[in-house]
Amino acid sequence: MDKDRIEGAAKQAVGSVKEAFGKLTGDSKTQAEGAAQKAEGKVQNTAGGIKDTVRDIARK
Repeated sequence: MDKDRIEGAAKQAVGSVKEAFGKLTGDSKTQAEGAAQKAEGKVQNTAGGIKDTVRDIARK
């Protein structure tokens, strides 16, 4: 598993918590930061998945 997948999943989790905290406290800035961090994590996770796929194809 590519390190980008792991880091991306972690960013998604932290972003989700941050977004929920922003919603709970009514802090729109924190909520927006959490949503952005979650999206960034999703992109990084996807990039890691692509790397894994390319690596698997190259090994065959």
